[in-house]
Amino acid sequence: MSVNWRLFQGTDDQHCCFWINIKKLYFSELKLKIMESNKKQKIMTTQKSSKGIIAILTGGGDVPGLNPAIRAVTIRANREGYKVIGLRRGWAGISELIRDTKADNSNNYQILTDDIVNKAGRTGGTFLHTSRTRPSHMSKASVPEHLQSTYNAEYNDITPEIIKNLEWLGIDYLIPIGGDDTLSYGVHLYKKGVNVVAIPKTMDNDVPGTDYCIGFSTCISRTIQMTNSLRTSAGSHERLLVLEVFGRYAGFTAMLPTLAGAANRCVIPEYEFEIDHLTRLLVEDRNHNPSKYSVVLISEGAMFKGGEMIFSDSEKDAYGHAKLGGIGEMVSAKLKELSPKHNNGKTINVIYQKLGYMVRGGDPDALDSIVPMAYGNLALDLVLKGVHGRIVVLKNGRYDNLPIDVVTSSKKIVRLSDYNTERLRPYYHSFEMKPFLLMASDN
Repeated sequence: MSVNWRLFQGTDDQHCCFWINIKKLYFSELKLKIMESNKKQKIMTTQKSSKGIIAILTGGGDVPGLNPAIRAVTIRANREGYKVIGLRRGWAGISELIRDTKADNSNNYQILTDDIVNKAGRTGGTFLHTSRTRPSHMSKASVPEHLQSTYNAEYNDITPEIIKNLEWLGIDYLIPIGGDDTLSYGVHLYKKGVNVVAIPKTMDNDVPGTDYCIGFSTCISRTIQMTNSLRTSAGSHERLLVLEVFGRYAGFTAMLPTLAGAANRCVIPEYEFEIDHLTRLLVEDRNHNPSKYSVVLISEGAMFKGGEMIFSDSEKDAYGHAKLGGIGEMVSAKLKELSPKHNNGKTINVIYQKLGYMVRGGDPDALDSIVPMAYGNLALDLVLKGVHGRIVVLKNGRYDNLPIDVVTSSKKIVRLSDYNTERLRPYYHSFEMKPFLLMASDN
């Protein structure tokens, strides 16, 4: 604040009034600055004027549909009178938070407004970012610096700090969006007394209890699209086309595109396959095709008979999973090697492509825009009723919710009764009264 002294001339009384007004203006501006600083530094100052605070996070792999879910939760919550905090980088943000109003926690959380979520709501990925952090089993090297003097074992459970951090932020409800790994820690927090409402997401569609996980539809749509795009090359060169797709323990991402006609055969984690048998089937498919090509989808977790999963490296994430990769390339080499046996002594060349992040990135399709909207509102319905310890689900074509511990008490995989182990593809019969995506959550 500056004053042009030359503009002021007057009596002593006028001088006195002038300085009183200057003093009032100074302290008024100072008060505004302090209030603004407190507002930025500590969310709890606004808590009393709202129904409460809801925190939302996204963990594990990114998928299309996460931002629409965040948008749905935020807009509905704000409208209902709640404040919404986005916890950044999955469980990492809340793990690394420093409980000090003077600390810079901008990388750990942010206040979510309608303007912020509307800008991201139609896009893929997650603007809150994500990680595979596991606070209940955190390695010594991963423990945040300010906690290392307290947690210095080889592996540490920093859950007490997580709970304190949530309390410090004033969180009333926590909504994690993730797969079975991320949500398993949500179950852990719920058992420790945190009010948790979970939303399922994963491209593999293998979260127990629900027929549908956010990201699955876009994954299938892209797989079909990219497979059809590669057909022209396979047909032009009269080759076998091998595509490796997601699916560590469950083969839904290979089964559904094959069911839709994108591939002749598929191999899945639930059934160990014989490579010679697969070769014979693909050669027969190729020779019966006027364009002289055939297609097989390989789940990344598929295994040769008597073999094991194939990993791209030995490093494991916080949940004990090594990165899968390479089964498709191995299958391709074996198909070429064995093809003369089933093709009158003539070798058939192979086109191999790992789809990987090409089906994970980009904007969500229609279903992955609609379901996240519904899931977000379902979560808020539970919050408004004071209900927690639940996971929102889509079951038999209807939205519902189940106890959250279903995530850790069961497994969701492809039933072999839906998979023809002789023909290495889905069965095409008895569709009456089947669920929307044909394979239900009670597999």
